[in-house]
Amino acid sequence: MTQSILGCVVSLWRFPVKSMMGEELNASDVTERGLLGDRVYALMDPATGKVASCKNPRKWEKLFDFRAAFVQPPTTTQKIPPIRITLPNGTIVTSEQRDINQVLSKVLGRQVTLTTPAPKTPSLEEYWLDMEGLAHRETITDEAMPPETFFDLAAVHVLTTATIDWLRELYPQGRFEVRRFRPNIVVELTSGEKGFVEDTWIGHTVAIGENVRLSITGPCPRCVMTTLPQGDMPRDPGILRTAARYNQANIGVYAAVQHGGTIRRGDPVRLE
Repeated sequence: MTQSILGCVVSLWRFPVKSMMGEELNASDVTERGLLGDRVYALMDPATGKVASCKNPRKWEKLFDFRAAFVQPPTTTQKIPPIRITLPNGTIVTSEQRDINQVLSKVLGRQVTLTTPAPKTPSLEEYWLDMEGLAHRETITDEAMPPETFFDLAAVHVLTTATIDWLRELYPQGRFEVRRFRPNIVVELTSGEKGFVEDTWIGHTVAIGENVRLSITGPCPRCVMTTLPQGDMPRDPGILRTAARYNQANIGVYAAVQHGGTIRRGDPVRLE
């Protein structure tokens, strides 16, 4: 099969708890459910039965002030390990604590339950800004998630540095950084090509390293989360407005795993 070298993996990200900050990796196993350990936990809202997500920042914006990491790296041969969560004040708690739900609920000011695995039919609430180019405006919708997962639409999210660079040109005032968009795999292109390059991969297979094959299934639609403050990055509706104006509010692409394996920073990325 003819293969075209696109570039290489420059960063890998895993988010053990949905909508919390995650961890940058040097390598990761990839299974049919994406990067091992990605979004295997979430907070559930017992009042609604829905997954807590920064997609509804009126309730859950504080989640971006939490950071989650595994106590030890997960492996494909063992049960997923516990996680440690760094609270906004720097205190560290673990999923094994008997009072973990009470601790998290107190900090968030809302009752929550740390949950794994995902329920059969998970869903979340999404708030839509009053912004031209979005599917809805100034409303909250109920959004179904893939069965028995805490993913929004697909198991893997891929983003190129070309897209980030292009967005910076389109809106120089904005702080366009990878962490705003929470991808799993970031690819640096060798061609120097500009624009939303990964959109052209949709419908194709991308090979990473020796074994991993991803089927690029569609664009990644962006939401209010990209506009929220994260660490030293300020709140900026212009981030989403730029995506809506120039690329139908899409940044990056979603993928399904055709063949798993191990991926590492520096691995070549090829289009098949």
